[in-house]
This record gives sequence, C-alpha cells and structure tokens, in this order.
Amino acid sequence: MSKYRFRDSDIYLPGSELPANRLGITDPELLHEIEQVLLEQAYSVFIAELQPDTRFDEAYFRSIHHRTFVSLYDWAGVYREQDMSKGGSLFCRAAYLPAESRRLFRALEQEDFLRGAGTWPGERFAERLAHYQCELIALHPFYELNGRITRLFFDLISIANGYRPIDYGASVASGAQGNAYIEASIACVQGGDQAQLSQIILAGLIREDRE
Repeated sequence: MSKYRFRDSDIYLPGSELPANRLGITDPELLHEIEQVLLEQAYSVFIAELQPDTRFDEAYFRSIHHRTFVSLYDWAGVYREQDMSKGGSLFCRAAYLPAESRRLFRALEQEDFLRGAGTWPGERFAERLAHYQCELIALHPFYELNGRITRLFFDLISIANGYRPIDYGASVASGAQGNAYIEASIACVQGGDQAQLSQIILAGLIREDRE
C-alpha cells in the first residue's frame, strides 16, 4: 500500500508505494537516488536562471515540479485529482485544490513575491516564508515530491533576497533533530499552525555574505 491513502490509482505500481515511472524502475532505493540527482540538478539550473524580476507565481511553482521530474514521471507538474491523506493529516480536497492554489499565489503576488525581504528583519521574513510554506504543505498539490519542490521554491525566494538556501536542520526545536520539520509540517496541516516552521526557518536563514 502507498504511504498515502486514496482510492485506486495508476500513480503507483500495483501493491506498492513506488510511483510508476518512465524508466520502469522497481527498486525504491534506485528511484530515490535518481530523484535526488534530478533535484540537485534543478537547484543548479533554477539558481542560475534567477533574475531580479523572476515571478514566483503559480506557473513558476508548477514549472519547477515539471522541469525537475518530467524525465521520470508523466504527472510531473500536474495537480492531483484525488483526495489524499497521510497518517492523521487530510490534505486539501482535490476539488478545491485549483481555487485554493490560485488564492494562495494571488496573495503572494500581492506581497510582491516577498521582493525586498533582504532588508527586512529576519523574523519578519521567516514568518512570511513559513506562512506560505505552511499553506503549500497543507495543499499537497502534487501526488508526490511536494516537500522537496516546496523547499526548493522557498530556497529560491531566499536566494533572490540575498540569503543562502534555508538550512532546515539548523533547529532542534523539538525531539530528535531530524523530526522537527516533520512535526512542523504536521502542525501546518492539522492545525494551521506555522509557529514551529517559522522558528525552523528563522534558525536556517543565513545571509550569503556571512562567512
């Protein structure tokens, strides 16, 4: 069974939680390695493409997912059309997903995509990053690879404002070090609570010019 719960789908190979893929890979470790290589390549490409007027809008967000994983998955960049849950977390209902995504990115555009945040106090920047990241975590717009693409998206916003990619491991806000981000994500989905994520982001914001 998939780690996610939803009705029968051809997204996963029968009887497994492994996504069907264009390379016919059935080894989970190999598939994960390829995903990681594609993600690392995407970081290099999208960072190199950043411009002062880059629009961090919905089309750009979807293009990151598509361009990163289209060589591997048919559904790269495509919003899911089925309801999905994980553990005790129910993500945005698929029927409402397009409208909620448009609402979220309209709000981000109204804040000028957080341009100029390099001059803000770190606490304010972290709070706004956490707000939008929490919203996207709860939307869970794609079938898979949401977390990695969402973090890449906000890393690009951070870089555009003179910061390094966010170090999500810099905080040991709760429990074991590796679980703080997961716990913060659950708080976003189940309670709309961004406080934990804001603390993690603030701890991981480092200016590019800082040695």
